[in-house]
Amino acid sequence: MWPGEQSPAGGPEQPNPYKEPPAPWNAPTVASGPPAGGRTRLVAIGAAAAVVVAAAVTGAVLLGGDEDDRAAGPDPAASSASASASVAADDPRSGDRGPAPTVAGWTVVANPDHGIAFDVPASWAPQSRDWVTYVAEDDDPDEKPLVAMKAPAVLQEEWCASDGDRDGSVDHAPLASAGTRGNNGARSTEDVARNDSAAWVYGAYTQPDRDKVSTGPVTSFTTASGIRGSVATSRSSGVAKKDKCDVDGKATTFAFETADGDFASWSFFGAAGVDDEVPETTVREILATVREYTPSDS
Repeated sequence: MWPGEQSPAGGPEQPNPYKEPPAPWNAPTVASGPPAGGRTRLVAIGAAAAVVVAAAVTGAVLLGGDEDDRAAGPDPAASSASASASVAADDPRSGDRGPAPTVAGWTVVANPDHGIAFDVPASWAPQSRDWVTYVAEDDDPDEKPLVAMKAPAVLQEEWCASDGDRDGSVDHAPLASAGTRGNNGARSTEDVARNDSAAWVYGAYTQPDRDKVSTGPVTSFTTASGIRGSVATSRSSGVAKKDKCDVDGKATTFAFETADGDFASWSFFGAAGVDDEVPETTVREILATVREYTPSDS
């Protein structure tokens, strides 16, 4: 459950094993650091690289089914994770300059694969466009994603540290993450908002207890750029405290129809009921900046 961290291996590319993900999430996603519960991973894709971060799984999955999405398996011998992290920090958009932030002092987070951007406070750290975050069942050997996000931003990447699996290595969990994904094949924006927000909370914080996840009503929401869609928030209550990083969590998903007629979404998930919990007002302020843009390699 705390698999540790590995750096890019540099081997040959391998097909994305999650090209046809199960359940209603039929689009690949990429996101950032792992949540506090210890069930999310981060994977750098595109260059035969994979990075597995404690408590979280990130991979090219459920992101929209792009034909060129690739994810290589982790290399047990690799040990230069910090180097790959610094590369992502130096070039968070991997060649795409992306749009300018719409909130003064904030940082823009762009997903060129789907032409979606949003802004986050300066304290958040955008990851590379090749980073994906997803959650999977703890007992699934194939780690088929329940839900995922791409090109995310992370808040306090080392918010909580523990050795949950007692292997002698300390793993870190972030306070919160936010990212975007494609939802090709979804039935409606209402379904995406309801299902994805619940999946993030279950996968990152409560599993195997689905009954500890509650989802509020799905409501309509319009971003500052005029994108109209559906939003829902899920929360957990009563998470078993088996480890000091086991906490309750919350997630908000905003789903909408893109200019191309496809479904896409933005999601936030993070620790709840803690002193550093991201306020709902901040979550909504970030959500309000979600917009479409035309990617450029210049």
